[in-house]
Amino acid sequence: MKKSENSRRDFIKKSATLVIGTIAASSLLNQAFASETISENNFSPLDGGKFTLPVLPYSYDALEPHIDKLTMEIHHSKHHQVYVDNLNKALQTSDASVLGSPQTFENIFDKIGKLQPALRNNAGGHYNHSLFWQLMTPAKAGVENVPTGKLGDAIKTTFNSLEEFKKQFADAAMKRFGSGWAWLIKTADGKLVITSTPNQDNPLMNLDAIEKKGTPVLALDVWEHAYYLKNQNRRADYIASFWNVVNWDTSESLFTNSK
Repeated sequence: MKKSENSRRDFIKKSATLVIGTIAASSLLNQAFASETISENNFSPLDGGKFTLPVLPYSYDALEPHIDKLTMEIHHSKHHQVYVDNLNKALQTSDASVLGSPQTFENIFDKIGKLQPALRNNAGGHYNHSLFWQLMTPAKAGVENVPTGKLGDAIKTTFNSLEEFKKQFADAAMKRFGSGWAWLIKTADGKLVITSTPNQDNPLMNLDAIEKKGTPVLALDVWEHAYYLKNQNRRADYIASFWNVVNWDTSESLFTNSK
């Protein structure tokens, strides 16, 4: 098996709990990463074999004034719920001989190029959003929100400074035409790379269309529904606000525990 495939599967295994909604707080996520106790059972959808909407690890208004309550409520309870519902429907009509079993993100992303577009769109939508919620946390008054530890050092080494990293990440987010995501990923050879994907694709998908593959360390949703109520067409303002609520502890866990 190729090293990149090992890295992709390793990350999915370690983040499986959060993407199927069984993690309620970032601290629990960090413990799972640190202990590396997530088992194969965490891949399986819950609720009678169906994927479910994860509970946010904070209230809808917890990210204000940077991301407003109404946007969070609609984004989570409406948009994300639709991805969950449509993913479950798509799985029911998928060719079992192609998908095989179990019906997990690891399996879906590995075979994504052979599956119907509905699975690509909705499995990606469910997974990406579940990760996104965990990568944000309420801002702490008077505390500068910056990465520390091994990730902080790696960002400085790779991009020369945190400010330069933010600039390049924001540039990727701004230049993503239409809807999509901006990512900071850890590649199979351990390097940090900034990239972006359209729609609900992500760097874990086994697709030739994914230019840069690797383990997500940071993700930003740049679909208009993520910011339009507060920022209208001002995507740059939304990106600037995001830095105030990044959960660098989760990013650090994703970075240090991926192989």
